[in-house]
Amino acid sequence: MGKQSNYVSRQPDENGIIAWSGEENAVWHDLVERQLKHIPGKACDEYMHGLDLLNLPHDRIPQLHEINEVLQETTGWQVAQVPALIPFDEFFRLLANKQFPVATFIRTREEFDYLQEPDIFHEIFGHCPLLTNPAFAHFTHQYGKLGLNATPKERVYLARLYWFTVEFGLLQTKDGLRIYGGGILSSPGETEYAISSDKPERKPLVPLDALRTPYRIDIMQPIYYTIESTDRLFEIADLDIMALVREAMELGLFEPKFPPKPKTDAA
Repeated sequence: MGKQSNYVSRQPDENGIIAWSGEENAVWHDLVERQLKHIPGKACDEYMHGLDLLNLPHDRIPQLHEINEVLQETTGWQVAQVPALIPFDEFFRLLANKQFPVATFIRTREEFDYLQEPDIFHEIFGHCPLLTNPAFAHFTHQYGKLGLNATPKERVYLARLYWFTVEFGLLQTKDGLRIYGGGILSSPGETEYAISSDKPERKPLVPLDALRTPYRIDIMQPIYYTIESTDRLFEIADLDIMALVREAMELGLFEPKFPPKPKTDAA
């Protein structure tokens, strides 16, 4: 990836333990406590069940082996310590091996509400609860295997499917809209916006449409795709997704539902 991170990941010692500072643990505590006030009645049942299974500490950042014990027992997954940003090849290789990359840094107070790169709070609090769910875990595994063998251009299309499911997916349940996307579940603003606002469009997920839908990472989403249950992820994972990618490449992208990103003065 061409971007440089402003963060440096913490390295574990020979026993796999990371020595987090008091301030880093305090940031984790405040992020968890804040988000736990926002997700009841908005997060899907599968996520809340996974959160119970993980039993995350509130007063400190969990060690990765604590997460691994639960994931291994439920779906055979693990988390893997990575630098702040990793190449796409490494990202897909990890997923294909049932390892979810976790960058071992946590945001500063200055970026408490939003940062563009995923930190340990986003990865563990946002994604790991659902990695205890067989359908979500299977979908993520299949996605990794596909991405590992895809061309760079195909990966750009695949990224849109990941964005509108794993990161920003919604469930349309009998009790109303619920969130399963980790990008929403780790953000209080997007949690409220995705469920309660009348601004975004919410449409049933058609995989070909998701592959053709542009997105921006630095704004509230103008469109969310919904599925009826996480079991739908089993079905999507077992489609010929690469045939859909090729079809999407032939058809081209939909018109963006957002303004272009402002240009910076940097060359």
